[in-house]
Amino acid sequence: MHVQLADLACHIGASDASESYLNMKAIINAAIETGADAIHPGYGFLSENADFADMVAKAGLAWIGPLAVTIRQVGDKDVARAAMEPSGIPMAKGSEPLTSHEMALEAAKEVGYPVILKPVSGGGGKSMFVAHNAAELKEILQIVDIEKIKFYFEHYIERSRHIEVQIVADNYGSIIHLGERECSIQRRNQKLLEESPSIALTDAMRQEVGLLAVKAAKSVHYTNIGTVEFLLDLSNNQFYFMEINPRVQVEHGITEAVTNIDLVRTQIRIAAGEPLEIAQKNIRTHGHAIECRINAEDPENNFMPSPGRITKWHEPGGPGVRFDSGFTADLSIEPYYDSLIAKVIAIGRTRGDAIKIMKRALKKFHVEGVKTTIPLHQRILEDDFFCTGNIDTQFIQKRLQAYEHTPVRCSLKELKAFADKATANIYG
Repeated sequence: MHVQLADLACHIGASDASESYLNMKAIINAAIETGADAIHPGYGFLSENADFADMVAKAGLAWIGPLAVTIRQVGDKDVARAAMEPSGIPMAKGSEPLTSHEMALEAAKEVGYPVILKPVSGGGGKSMFVAHNAAELKEILQIVDIEKIKFYFEHYIERSRHIEVQIVADNYGSIIHLGERECSIQRRNQKLLEESPSIALTDAMRQEVGLLAVKAAKSVHYTNIGTVEFLLDLSNNQFYFMEINPRVQVEHGITEAVTNIDLVRTQIRIAAGEPLEIAQKNIRTHGHAIECRINAEDPENNFMPSPGRITKWHEPGGPGVRFDSGFTADLSIEPYYDSLIAKVIAIGRTRGDAIKIMKRALKKFHVEGVKTTIPLHQRILEDDFFCTGNIDTQFIQKRLQAYEHTPVRCSLKELKAFADKATANIYG
């Protein structure tokens, strides 16, 4: 749909991302040929690629995002953790990047089970594995090539909430935050539903995590917008730094909804050299916003992707509903890209209002021709624990086990091939 709506469209390569959206030269050539003076990388593909940011600058174009040096510093999670340590920001115990199975087993013992194995680079919660003991870790190591891709360990916090803070920084040292987002509704570390503000935080906790986020941003001299992610340990209400995402997030719309600040417009103005026009003391949030990420996947069949032609498409609307999408009826969902097809955002006076508005919106959202995750989101919204805010990052596993534990039968060789292909897609 974006091609149909564009005043001018440039062909940058074949459908496979490696030949188009990951083709840096083709993208820069298109920008130069059309007379563009800036490139906004969005939140996928090359958005966290420091080499691309450098190429854009060398071509005389403005990069709408943090500096390449900052992307490098926060892009590798081990480097980011090291940068945070001098400032005293709390972090879960972690390891150095792993180079062998022997080192992994020793490092896991040192960090303390349960551990979560994370790729040093990449984002979106992909390629993460939790091991509760050495036996589970040995199984994981059979399908993860730690000698080819850099991984490291963090101690895994069993009962936690995923809290992230939106930061905004100009080129002159001013850094503010725009409040937090609750991202605890996840399936295998992939966010399904987000909301702002978090019902779990007191005013004191909200102030604490906001200050921690600004402190983290200052420690790496951050510019433009980004997100500082934390885990809230529910056993002691302690925040632990996870990472900084140097880009606009998929869920940025809920922050826009409660602050009335256009984040993409803010990015562009900062990249153009303008200073921030608003101080921290002037930031006010209003109401409550919830976002459902609707994917073209079959939640009843292990979330298998559902490519194909959309035969029917009826968008939700009405008071309190924002709908972001790139699809209409008769368009095809290709197998080459992420399966996200729409973001439905409900804005209410209270959290209860937002839930009611979202239920109404999803009931009116009709898609035929492909499977979607709408039924799963409807189940989440009907769950008593969700409605009362009694959630954590294990919500799907605990409350909706049918979606979390759908068995997949395949050989170890097939699983290894799938993991290799997924890794290639993540890292380009």
